[in-house]
Amino acid sequence: MLTIDPKTIPTRDLHQYLLGAVAPRPIAFASTIDENGNPNIAPYSFFNAFSSNPPTLVFSANRRVVDNTTKDTLHNIETTKEVVINVVSHSIVRQMAVASIQFDTGVSEFEKSGLTPIVSDLVKPFRIKESPVQMECRVREIITLGDKGGAGHLIICDVLRMHISENVIDNGRINPHKIDLVGRMGRAYYTRASGDAIFTVVQEVMKVSVGYDALPESVRNSHVLSGNDIGMLAGLHALPSPEEVADMKNNETVKRLIQECSDDTKALRTRLHHYAKTEIGKGNKGLAIRVLTFIDEFK
Repeated sequence: MLTIDPKTIPTRDLHQYLLGAVAPRPIAFASTIDENGNPNIAPYSFFNAFSSNPPTLVFSANRRVVDNTTKDTLHNIETTKEVVINVVSHSIVRQMAVASIQFDTGVSEFEKSGLTPIVSDLVKPFRIKESPVQMECRVREIITLGDKGGAGHLIICDVLRMHISENVIDNGRINPHKIDLVGRMGRAYYTRASGDAIFTVVQEVMKVSVGYDALPESVRNSHVLSGNDIGMLAGLHALPSPEEVADMKNNETVKRLIQECSDDTKALRTRLHHYAKTEIGKGNKGLAIRVLTFIDEFK
């Protein structure tokens, strides 16, 4: 395993390792305005939501690694203490990329990218019409992390108002497939958070589960089950009763496998593990743990 000491590696390399490891990251498409009324938009992927009460967003406008300069966004926010954070959907990702170019101060990224500025309700910076969610913010605090290239400025924002396109809402919630967000990875890599890339992880957190340590040893040491398979079983709220385990001898698949592997106990255990894995994939965790516990009868 590669071990890195941040104090001994060039910042440009450390930067890429960090961005490649902490990914994907949401993108804050920040809209600001300077003291002369000139608008500016720029994307930042050091960004996330950190509180819902009060609603708080934080993003970082870092010093450029190459020359230790800062972007117009930071200057504008220091001056006005206002920003609109727009989200980036796949439909505007290439226009966002154009807005990331280092145009001269005073040049409108709205004009260069072809995106449409619309007036905000409570703050001076414009919203981006094409973004499916726009959040008007007042800047509460700017925390400077350093004065060298790569150092961040944490911009803590209080959300004053949200604007959400009705086209991305289903039953009062944002549909991830409809909002079609884009996340930033390392280097020039991005990811699209919709379609087959989305999956669910349902785990009740208020009710205590059995945990990994309570699972049978044959499950914990399985050469068939993956870590995710075992994790799903560890999230169960109870192990099967002896009666439920014993009843597995009446399961048609188990009976067939016992008959087919009557002279090879090792093969039987392996095939039962594969059967359990298939049932886990179908969402039948209860059946899977009963099968796996039943396996212990075949030493």
